[in-house]
Amino acid sequence: MNAPPLPDRPRMDSVKYRRAAIEIESPEEYGYDRIDCNLAESSFTDGRLGELGEGIEELVLQYGDHLGKPELRRILAEDAGVDPGDVMLTVGAAGALFIVASSLLDAGDEVVVCFPNYTTNLETPRAIGAEIRKLELRFEEGFRVDMDALAGMVSDRTRLISLTTPHNPTGTVLSEAELRRAAEIAEECGAWLLVDETYRGLSYVGTPPNAASLSPRAISISSLSKTWGLPGLRLGWILCRDPDLKELFLAAKEQIHISTSVLDEEIAWRYLKDRDHHLRRIRGVINERFACVRDFMSRQTDLEWVEPEGGVIAFPRLRGEIDVDRFYQLLNDEYGTFVGPGHWFDMDRRYMRIGYGWPEAEELARGLDNITKAAARARG
Repeated sequence: MNAPPLPDRPRMDSVKYRRAAIEIESPEEYGYDRIDCNLAESSFTDGRLGELGEGIEELVLQYGDHLGKPELRRILAEDAGVDPGDVMLTVGAAGALFIVASSLLDAGDEVVVCFPNYTTNLETPRAIGAEIRKLELRFEEGFRVDMDALAGMVSDRTRLISLTTPHNPTGTVLSEAELRRAAEIAEECGAWLLVDETYRGLSYVGTPPNAASLSPRAISISSLSKTWGLPGLRLGWILCRDPDLKELFLAAKEQIHISTSVLDEEIAWRYLKDRDHHLRRIRGVINERFACVRDFMSRQTDLEWVEPEGGVIAFPRLRGEIDVDRFYQLLNDEYGTFVGPGHWFDMDRRYMRIGYGWPEAEELARGLDNITKAAARARG
């Protein structure tokens, strides 16, 4: 009996999803055991389950509330200034971004995205067939969002405006006035404003309100991965006040994965009940590590930067006559030090994202020193 024919492979020019360099070359794919100084991570140091100090043996592993654990949603709502019913838990911020994009966008819709940006904010709209218009953040302008330029870019075809604050990878922060202006622009053209706020708790220049609390046209996204250092929980959330949109997002979530993990939700709830204590601890550590990076940059001749206003990352660039390929070869292979090169963000490789929240102080200092050594050796 003849075997049935194999299905045709998808045409490569019609593939909706493609792996990004930031994922292919990530530390977890490269191998943590091959890296001595890991300055490529964009989150606070990974937490451990034992830090909770509580047992979870009696937790019933059932389907959870489709919106997410009510007690956890109440905590998140209280912090955001919205109602618990305006909060929906998701599988990380990446899951939240996918739900928003797949729910709102069709092929041919227009999306305005601040650039550079996290891959999912660009790749999911692209996979859907949306037209992406990049609102470029320039080094020479302090990586600020030009609200007048944003207003001039939108049209009646604009379905989504996508911003990030504190911004990944530059660390710039949108003020409350800038968030309100962005919401006004969205309202005027009939678009939705999507704001990725995964670093919101780590602003150095004051913490503006959640975007979703400012306008019913605004959608806020966040997670436990960056500020809290709990990426292994895979728990994020969407904040949205529009009743029809909330129902649409819930329908999308139910079709993708019904509910989020009750185990992740339980751990997150127990952790965030003591969130003020955890955040004080985290901010104390971050302030020390940021001071180390500022001192490093003050002594630099081979690097220049826009000093970040929040988060745990900086986005400096190499200056002068430096062989960039030689620099990364030396940094990775000889000095065992990993950063996020500019091409992870479709930027010139002279840029690099340095994550200072994840490594311990000694590892951070050693890694920064290795950047200096590699730059010196790669200088023409």
